[in-house]
Amino acid sequence: MSKSKVICFTEEFEKLKFVKDRTPESTGEQLEGAFAELAPYRDGALFIGHYAGNSEWERHPQGDEIVYVLGGKTILIVLVENREERNLLETGQFLIVPKNTWHRFETPEGVKIMTVTPQPTDHSVSHPDD
Repeated sequence: MSKSKVICFTEEFEKLKFVKDRTPESTGEQLEGAFAELAPYRDGALFIGHYAGNSEWERHPQGDEIVYVLGGKTILIVLVENREERNLLETGQFLIVPKNTWHRFETPEGVKIMTVTPQPTDHSVSHPDD
């Protein structure tokens, strides 16, 4: 049986590097240090990130994803019936992205985000319906 561990978001975010110009084409090397896995959880993990910019499209075929904004704001775009649904999330707000739903982030000013993300994750640089 594994031992419980207290995690301090403040301490964990201090370890991250702020990436100010994330794009859908950003490489793992360019994003290195901007994200961290804090703990395994069910079929995925709890992650944090600190960045500004736009992400690629992603989806999680094995389960719902919880997206929680710990600081700043982002627009979480969810693809619903071939229509982009834009959701503004600010500090203290969260949204649950349903299983296998394509989504992406637009974050012009920066965000500190926590996700509970099932694995695997599918990625697409272009719009999934293209």
